[in-house]
Amino acid sequence: MFLLFIKLMKKKDDDIESFKDADGKIRGILTTSSYEARAYGIKTTMTINEALLLCPHLIIKAPNMSLYQKLSHELHTFLCTKIPLVEQASIDEFYGDLSGWVKDEDVESFIFNLRDEIKEHLQLPVSIGASKTRYIAKLATTYAKPYGCKIIYAHNFDDFINPIKVGDFAGIGKSMKQKLHSVHIHTLGELIKRRGTVESWGPYAKDLYKRVSGLSDAPIKTTHKRKSIGISRTIEPLFDRVELHRRIHILARHLSFAILKLDVTPTVFHLGISYENNQKSHKNISLAELFTEKKFDTLCIELFTDADTQKRLHVIRLSINCSSFTRDSKKELSLLGFNEEQEMRKLTDSTQILRQRYGIDILKWGSEF
Repeated sequence: MFLLFIKLMKKKDDDIESFKDADGKIRGILTTSSYEARAYGIKTTMTINEALLLCPHLIIKAPNMSLYQKLSHELHTFLCTKIPLVEQASIDEFYGDLSGWVKDEDVESFIFNLRDEIKEHLQLPVSIGASKTRYIAKLATTYAKPYGCKIIYAHNFDDFINPIKVGDFAGIGKSMKQKLHSVHIHTLGELIKRRGTVESWGPYAKDLYKRVSGLSDAPIKTTHKRKSIGISRTIEPLFDRVELHRRIHILARHLSFAILKLDVTPTVFHLGISYENNQKSHKNISLAELFTEKKFDTLCIELFTDADTQKRLHVIRLSINCSSFTRDSKKELSLLGFNEEQEMRKLTDSTQILRQRYGIDILKWGSEF
């Protein structure tokens, strides 16, 4: 499982005139500074005049909260089309849960592509950090700036975390930093080695130790109400329908995992096929029944069979989308076979627990092989 931390960067245009009073004197302080400006010694809370003395060609930008809110909303909306679970931590910071959505070996290409797509579609530069927990992902983003990506795996965790100063970790404030320094703990590596000392300071310190060590995490909290969720894959031109069925099984398993994490019951299902020569086909079905992975897997195969109207052509893209969640629609679940479906749902839930603990590939359908 990998968690992303996405940091939005800000555009720059000079607004120095807006900081001049009636006498032409420049007033105001800096609420933040770019990496280029920091190289000149410019810091947050410094007066504009002090900053201009250090760097006369400094670009001063006036705050524009309405614009920031608009860009933030656009980015949030875009991220929700790419990742099932997205949490907005602040106006320019987001967490995304990739577990069951992107394989560990594909995380690097996914986040680099995501960064480039955000730049292309929204003209916004972002930095992205990825790791097994939100805390380390956020820390990784600090070292990905500006406009970069950084992944922390298990094998490079120690090399990354050990030399970082304790004050650079989110959650270690001034008082905790001083307390750590008082016992000669100056880096996160030293903190990890002194578990007994740190945990003796109480519950907060115990939790802090787990966060620094990558042993503790918090679930993604979404406030954005999703209306649909889908998965798609572009593939090399493929004619073999048996192999295409196998890939549908895999996509259905991954999408089922995401649906169960969202804790929703979709009632409208869509499967789309893109063929070579720009031909397309799709099939929809409305089904108000209890959601189970097995039923969903079978349904996806049936939708593919019905949608595959160009059997002489190679397929280049497959997509599955689920929408009209029962929490949003007025549909009621069918009572026909409800008891049997409840038993199958128990199996689905048990499978979900195992996958969340050990990874989505720990259990697969025999038809995937």
